[in-house]
Amino acid sequence: MPFDPTDPALLDHAVAIARRAGEAIMPFFGQRDTAVRTKADASPLTAADEAADALITAALRELTPAIPVVSEESAAPFGGQAPGRVFWLVDPLDGTREFIAGRDEFTVNIALVRDGSPVLGVVGLPARSALYAGVVGRGAKVVDPHGARAIRCRPRPAAGAIVAVSRSHGDRAADGALLKGMPVAGEIQAGSALKFCLVACGEADVYPRAGRTMEWDTAAGQAVLMAAGGRVVDREGRPLTYGKPGFENPAFVALGADA
Repeated sequence: MPFDPTDPALLDHAVAIARRAGEAIMPFFGQRDTAVRTKADASPLTAADEAADALITAALRELTPAIPVVSEESAAPFGGQAPGRVFWLVDPLDGTREFIAGRDEFTVNIALVRDGSPVLGVVGLPARSALYAGVVGRGAKVVDPHGARAIRCRPRPAAGAIVAVSRSHGDRAADGALLKGMPVAGEIQAGSALKFCLVACGEADVYPRAGRTMEWDTAAGQAVLMAAGGRVVDREGRPLTYGKPGFENPAFVALGADA
């Protein structure tokens, strides 16, 4: 198909692929005998990760044969380097620890990166039958059992921000230091890229992350957030970019509409 990252049809295709990946994951969810292996970076890997990875990478290569696909489970051939100006960036099962623990906050992350910035993103939550999607400059939406509706970051309340925090990772003190004295009214714990989506739909106002993340962890959530009027910056306030050596992120803060 002709390539246009802002074409609504491209987002529709990515949404359909994320849904199919979720369907491949769900038979493994809640299974007590699910085998868990440990990768070289000490993160867990299950058959569900591998099934979703195979489905997504094959589907994206068929959809856009000229655009490389970088996935968490198949990034090695790229040697830690961006494969070009435009590429797909995938985490087939983000929040594997949540998945193993039987919590429903794991996600399927599919993003399209152009010139160092995510321009399209899909974050699916198969255990909730929900999905967040957006194209930067064209808006964001959530699709769940209640239907489809547009989402937008909310203005930060004068009483203080609601902070999205990681359920399974992170150092609260280090994360809190990224807020630089921002008034805080409360917090929401969540796993995976869902934290970006909480900010995008106005349930939270900020998501700070000082600990280690990789680009496939964040690209889809960042695209949804940016499409909803937010942004993601590093410690110095610079936009979080993609295609960095090793695909590793610095500390960052995801911010809502008025930041």
